[in-house]
Amino acid sequence: MREKSSLTVQFGEAVRKARMAANLSQEELADRAGLDRSYLGGIERGERNPTLNVIGKVALGLGIDLGELFTGLQPPRKGG
Repeated sequence: MREKSSLTVQFGEAVRKARMAANLSQEELADRAGLDRSYLGGIERGERNPTLNVIGKVALGLGIDLGELFTGLQPPRKGG
């Protein structure tokens, strides 16, 4: 199981929070972003490590600035 502080997990939680704030289902966001719904679900669960291009598509689908998805993320601890 992934460590809760993992950047991929934190990023997935940020995407889910932004999606829910926009009142979108995973399917609606995936459609807007041009992604498969299951891939988006994997991002939200921290199982996928999306490329910058995919992150940009997610931000565009949410109608937010790219940087908003990174606000509050904590870098991994040294040695971890």
